[in-house]
Amino acid sequence: MNLNEIKYVLVVGAGTMGHAIAQVYAQHGFMVDLVDKNLNTLERASMLINSNLNLLAELEKISSNEIPTILNRINLESDLKPCAQRADLVVEAVNEVANIKKELFMELNKYCSEDTVLASNTSGLNIYDIVDVKKPERLIIHHWFCPAYILPLVEIVPGPKTSQEIIDFSVILMEKLAKKALVMKEYVDGFILNRIQRVIFVQVYEMLQKGWATPEQIDFAVKTILGVRLPVQGVVQSQDFTGLELILDKQKEFRTNKRYPQVENLVKQGRLGVRTGKGFYDYQDRSEEEILKKRDKYCLKVLDLLEDIDAFEPL
Repeated sequence: MNLNEIKYVLVVGAGTMGHAIAQVYAQHGFMVDLVDKNLNTLERASMLINSNLNLLAELEKISSNEIPTILNRINLESDLKPCAQRADLVVEAVNEVANIKKELFMELNKYCSEDTVLASNTSGLNIYDIVDVKKPERLIIHHWFCPAYILPLVEIVPGPKTSQEIIDFSVILMEKLAKKALVMKEYVDGFILNRIQRVIFVQVYEMLQKGWATPEQIDFAVKTILGVRLPVQGVVQSQDFTGLELILDKQKEFRTNKRYPQVENLVKQGRLGVRTGKGFYDYQDRSEEEILKKRDKYCLKVLDLLEDIDAFEPL
């Protein structure tokens, strides 16, 4: 599969994700059919795409002169069949309902060429257990994040029969779209980010239900602490800054039955994190002072930026 073979991209579902995904493809030169059975949804999608492009122009991310050309590449359509028949790549972005996706892929199986790449935007459903298509080696997950025209990451999740050719093609395609492709080894429910977010949401809803904190307090805490630290040191690397031996000590103190064998193994090797120059990450013989100084410098820059745009206030 070659990028030059992709002339028409079909995005099915013009809602929250689909309209913005279609916009990204159009911005990067692809002809796009954006299909939805609901005419009101198509009308709303047109309005949102226009709004998105004008915002990008306002922020000088694109030229306002480009907008008409980008819009001319997007065909809004309610009839799936003719669009599926000419599609070289399909991006499914319909509701996260198994039967809806199953019925859609039955139609795509009927109308599309057997060489058409079939990509699903799902993150909550195992598309590989739900749908049945001819040549399943062309079926893959491209999971985007909202707002799709801004956020840079797309999770690429192959199924048990997805070919390496389609995986490699997907990575090159995302580079063409100015996205960062993160390829998972196999399907796992929620992939990376949504699995992490689910744990956060469980705790958030418990705090709200029990009245321990208000929505405003929770969001302020997350924005001012996690919002500053996570862009700089991520989640796993933050453990290196805490100290892996302290992670194990906390585990013993709280008398939890949950074990962290990866942490135990690293501690046994003397890899305690930043303090020893190695933990989950290898700090390449840099001193602790040098590493901490770099972290703190970046945290200050992030904090200054967030304060400058009043990001700690509710939108």
